[in-house]
Amino acid sequence: MPSMTTSKVRRWDQHGREHVVQVEKAGIQRQLSCATCDWRKSAQFLPWLKAEEHLAQAHQATVDPTAGEG
Repeated sequence: MPSMTTSKVRRWDQHGREHVVQVEKAGIQRQLSCATCDWRKSAQFLPWLKAEEHLAQAHQATVDPTAGEG
């Protein structure tokens, strides 16, 4: 049985609300789940990009807290 690992993609919308998509990895398959709207999707390739796209399109959450300035 493959081990399960989890990571998160976090973005903030223009109102300062945090939105999170959790990325669970088991083997080569990843399961994406949005904490805001219960959206779920399976993804084998580019799961973090798909998570970012969902946050931008569904929640207008595009502010990356890890992006440094300057």
